[in-house]
Amino acid sequence: MPSPPDHPAVTRVLDAATRKGVTLDIVAFDESTHTAADAAAALEVELGQIVKSLVFVAPTGDNDDELEPIVCLVSGANRVDLARLAAVSGEPDIRRATAREANDLTGFVIGGIPPIGFPRAVRVIMDPDLGRYPIVWAAAGLPTAVFGVPPATLRTLANAVVAPITEERRAADVAAEATDLAASSTTSGS
Repeated sequence: MPSPPDHPAVTRVLDAATRKGVTLDIVAFDESTHTAADAAAALEVELGQIVKSLVFVAPTGDNDDELEPIVCLVSGANRVDLARLAAVSGEPDIRRATAREANDLTGFVIGGIPPIGFPRAVRVIMDPDLGRYPIVWAAAGLPTAVFGVPPATLRTLANAVVAPITEERRAADVAAEATDLAASSTTSGS
């Protein structure tokens, strides 16, 4: 693996952690870990240990052109349930941000959006399923950089509220994903 990149996006993440008294170890990859599955494979961890930082937006006040970003930290195996997110956030008109909105509001590109280091205060909601793992892995500002932390540290770093915001998953779907993951790791030579 290459050394951690000396990049302004990664520096913003490291600085945000340092302000909270946390030192992060950045892991860098030669190729993008743009998807949760890519990151899990590269790190040789479970898909659920990957933190997807998903950006949603809600209109502020009377002007629908002004948007408040809400970042959801979601286990890589889960999907956000928009109705649950609307209820938890108190924002009935919340929607997924476009790639441009996500970049403009967070200062990071999709695939590298971290849970911290934003240019402004951002509301963050964390999937409780991340708490099932001793270590979770989040993007460090670039699609080729990640960091691992205990979920409680992630919650503290991001000032996150932990709340159920994901779709219910059927046991059969969970079992099928585990089988698919096991099959892909044996065919990839891991």
